[in-house]
Amino acid sequence: MLATAQLVLALDYSIVNIALPSIGGSLGFSRDAVEWVVSAYTLLFGGFLLFGGRSSDLLGRRRVFIASGALFGVASMVGGLSTTPALLLAGRAVQGLAAGFLFPATLSLVTTTFPEGPTRNRAIAVWGAAGAGGLAFGAFLGGVLVSALGWRWVFFVNVPVLAVLVVAALLVLPGRRPPRPRVADFDLPGATTVTAGAMLVVLALVQAPVLGWTSPGTLIPAAVGLALLAAFLWIEDHSKNPLMPLELLRRPTLWGGMLVTAAFMASFGLQFFFLTMYLQSSLHEAPLIAGVSFLPLALLVVVGNQVGGRLATRYGAGRVLPWGMVIGAVGLLAYEFLGARLSLPTLLAGEAIAGFGQGMAFTTAYLVAGSGIDADRQGVASGMASTAQQLGGSIGLAVLVDLLSARLGALGGHGLVLDGTSVPGLIPALHWVFAAQASLALIGAAAAALVIGRRLPRRREAEPAEPPVPAVETTVAAPG
Repeated sequence: MLATAQLVLALDYSIVNIALPSIGGSLGFSRDAVEWVVSAYTLLFGGFLLFGGRSSDLLGRRRVFIASGALFGVASMVGGLSTTPALLLAGRAVQGLAAGFLFPATLSLVTTTFPEGPTRNRAIAVWGAAGAGGLAFGAFLGGVLVSALGWRWVFFVNVPVLAVLVVAALLVLPGRRPPRPRVADFDLPGATTVTAGAMLVVLALVQAPVLGWTSPGTLIPAAVGLALLAAFLWIEDHSKNPLMPLELLRRPTLWGGMLVTAAFMASFGLQFFFLTMYLQSSLHEAPLIAGVSFLPLALLVVVGNQVGGRLATRYGAGRVLPWGMVIGAVGLLAYEFLGARLSLPTLLAGEAIAGFGQGMAFTTAYLVAGSGIDADRQGVASGMASTAQQLGGSIGLAVLVDLLSARLGALGGHGLVLDGTSVPGLIPALHWVFAAQASLALIGAAAAALVIGRRLPRRREAEPAEPPVPAVETTVAAPG
């Protein structure tokens, strides 16, 4: 059930990309504004992850899972029923808000339910297969839905799945009912500053490719956002109940895992965005064909997840993680050979190699980040790792889109080609982007090798014969 929740979040991140041209044409988005269908989600998702993780620790992971899952379903329905750009963007923003609570609740439920060692490695491998595989499968499913039923179904498809998950969670989801928290336990000054700061930084990154890196619309939110993040660190250092205990940042496994998740999202997580651009804007393939072409990538991600989990149990996640990033980088470099005519062998070879490495890296990165963290801080640790992932994706998208625009300008083209419009020089410009993504993956591999290194155990840990059965959270509401 937790893997299915992660699948929904990952699908939603990528399923919309392939529908952007249809959404823009149907609702009348301007060429630049259609990017906000993705950015509105990312903005709220990245901004609320830390607060969502802390809320999971204090209010109960099961409660937060159920509430945020229900909200995500309602927002998906709003998105599918939208008739104006403003209503769709509002629905996407609420989806992002719900995801900011649902993601850390889901991950911390995995890490607290299954004991550290081989059992957790297998659980994270299944959860990771749903996450990393969902990024690829979302593009495939998006192509099928847009072609067969229309773009609205990329939102409607979430509703029945989340309805089933919410009902199932009430029946089977384990968890402990924590003591009733005080208002002070939430560290509202810290939550306010980090949420506002993260959102403003993401906003600046989203607007930079459109407005320019030196425009007031980019510099002002970036400066205010960074100032708020600095204030957040000061608040945490002086708080009795910090939202993010700063001693967690002294754990190389956690901040090393954060570096890798950021590099992961900037490289592998964005390949669907630019491959969709290649297939639809340059080759003019139908959404169905573009979506089907991502299916091998999704399948190899699942294989890589399982292999990564088993290798982590045998050799240690810290040793497997760099190799996953390196293998994936080789796959990204294979996209350099894509040309003006679709070469399926080239595309499939790149997807197979990138997908396998991506699967290995996703599983082991989150194993590393959650290693050795106390159960009552797993929600915060999950929020920190996933915040790094989202910021990595936002920074990566801004920088790579800016690189694409610069290369298009040098080659006689113009614009961001986010609405399916074909422009001269797109393929050579995309080659620069794929090379940059491969470089980011290699940077992540270096961070994994140098920061994490040999800090995690190598030998297979003994698995308890009878794992402890977690207490089940009662469904009876507390007074008030």
